[in-house]
Order: sequence, then C-alpha cells, then structure tokens
Amino acid sequence: MTKVLVVQSSALNETSNTRLLTAKLLARLGRDADITVTSRDLAQDQLPHITDQTLGAFFTPADQRSPEQTEIIALSDALVAELMDTDVVIIAAPMYNFGVPSTLKAYFDHIARAGVTFKYTETGPVGLVQGKQAYIVTATGGIHAGTPRDFVAPFVTTFLGFLGINAVKTFAAEGMSMPTMKEESLNQTISAIEQL
Repeated sequence: MTKVLVVQSSALNETSNTRLLTAKLLARLGRDADITVTSRDLAQDQLPHITDQTLGAFFTPADQRSPEQTEIIALSDALVAELMDTDVVIIAAPMYNFGVPSTLKAYFDHIARAGVTFKYTETGPVGLVQGKQAYIVTATGGIHAGTPRDFVAPFVTTFLGFLGINAVKTFAAEGMSMPTMKEESLNQTISAIEQL
C-alpha cells in the first residue's frame, strides 16, 4: 500500500485548477498501485503562523519543554509525523501574487524543524525526510515558467530538497486567466499526468 499525502492550498473549491489537476494525478497514481490518501486542506483548516513562543518550543530539547511548549508544538509534531509516515507527497500550489498561498507557507514553517526534518552539519544542511516522491501541482493566471517571475515551483522544489525530498516532478498549468490558453494548457497538463 502506497501512502499519499495531499496538501491543498487553493482558496477555491469547485473552480480550483490545482484541485482539478490533483484529482487527475491521484487517479493516475491509483492505476499503478494501491494507494491510501491523507488530505490536508489548508484553506479549510488553516494553520497558525509561527510565533516567538513556537520558535522557543522548537529550539527547546523535547525532554526540557514545559507543558505549555509541548502543547504549542503539538500541531507541528502531528504535521511532521504525517509527512514522515507517507511515501508520496503532492503539494498543490497555485500562484497568488507571484508566490505560494500564505497558508502553504505557514505549513512549510511548521514542518521545517531543525534536528527533526533537517539538520546542519560541517558541510551544510542535510534533509532528514528521505525516500519520498513528491509532485508539485501548480496553476498560474499568466505565463511565468522559466522567467524571473517563476516563484512557485522553484521555491517548493528548493524547500522540499532542503528537507531531503529530491525526487520531485512538477505539473504546471499556465495562462489560467487567459481565455485563449486555459483549455489547451489544462489539457496539456492532464496529458503530462497521464504519461507518468
């Protein structure tokens, strides 16, 4: 059984292009293997932003944390455990104002844990989240891939690599706000998913 974690960040529901493409990707993955899916919808269940208290709890050794600190990072601990317990991660990341949705950035802040999901060594950082396949599903209103405005897939790829997830494939649908491009771009992206 292959465990798949889907992280949705689109504020849209029925009209979300990343949700549509994620559903296509899940259907494609399900044809090759028995999969079990855990969904984390950051639009429906928004995470709190990191605070001074959160960081204090992160950097306090587990056996020295106060009950309050343990409670503060319980959600982060659960998110990390969920990530560690999966085989495949799908990050659905539409572009909002040239970046990822703030809900997704908050998620990343909760799972980037020094000594837990990465560590620093004499030769630099080492990711501790190993042996996972990741897929990035993104949609943009304009055309950004390969330009200086391409801040979504490269950012998410870099972040995942920092955690140790280096097997990453991106499916990007661009021009979603351009009526003459939308249908063709979606069809091309769905075709790329089908060719996995």
